[in-house]
Amino acid sequence: MSGGIPERTGVVGGGLMGAGIVHGLLLAGSSVVLLERDAESVTAATARIQRSCDKSVERGKITDAAEPMGRLTTTTDAADLAGCGLVVEAVPEDEQLKRDTLQRVEAVVADDAAIASNTSSISLDALATSLRRPERLLGLHFFNPVPASKLVEIVIATATDEAWRERAVGWVREGLGKTPVVVADSPGFASSRLGVAIGLEAIRMLESGVASAEDIDAAMALGYGHPMGPLKLTDLVGLDTRLGIARYLERELGPRFAPPQLLVDLVEQGHHGRKTGRGFYDWNDDAQEKKA
Repeated sequence: MSGGIPERTGVVGGGLMGAGIVHGLLLAGSSVVLLERDAESVTAATARIQRSCDKSVERGKITDAAEPMGRLTTTTDAADLAGCGLVVEAVPEDEQLKRDTLQRVEAVVADDAAIASNTSSISLDALATSLRRPERLLGLHFFNPVPASKLVEIVIATATDEAWRERAVGWVREGLGKTPVVVADSPGFASSRLGVAIGLEAIRMLESGVASAEDIDAAMALGYGHPMGPLKLTDLVGLDTRLGIARYLERELGPRFAPPQLLVDLVEQGHHGRKTGRGFYDWNDDAQEKKA
């Protein structure tokens, strides 16, 4: 063990969240295997992780980005995950994709390895049905941006063994230096359910002309002490991601989570937030954020 984290860990999917999770595991001292779907994705993910490690140097968290980057292995072959004591899937929020990914992981890791999902809303009990040994599946829901976030939501499925729960709390607190919040498996868990509810209402307010995006966000940041407002946060999370979660919660919990038409329209137009350059704000010039 290194800093409470298994010495060798794996991450499946090197997008924005996956790259952040890799960064956190590297800084915790683990050797990380990143599984991606093709060589182009490997190149893009490696660049994301390199930038993240470089920023850690700039902020004084580490002295040399080369050392953690030297513990990163990238691959397109799931067999390379063998030997990992923990594997976190961080693929897009699609239940079948996650099921398939978890099955691929279970087929190659040892029986005493933990398997975790970074899902922000999909039922762990539903995902667990795809595994031979569901007792070692749990949720490790990280938050964007992972390096700056202080929270990891640990989601416990019905079949999750108590020993894995205790280990996960240790990994988060001692290894990653973040605060663990343990929740039972339920639609949206705690964080996504509350965060999406606020975000959707903020979008409805913008849609109906109650206030500008800047003023809605300022009301929550200054009035309630939120680090940033719900519309800017939606831009960072990704409008497409938030739309997917809202639709899932609408199916599971009812019409109060129905996505506003403005959100649907922006996603259909390809405006997904910071990653595409535009959402509720214009991110093409980060120093001059403008309302979209």
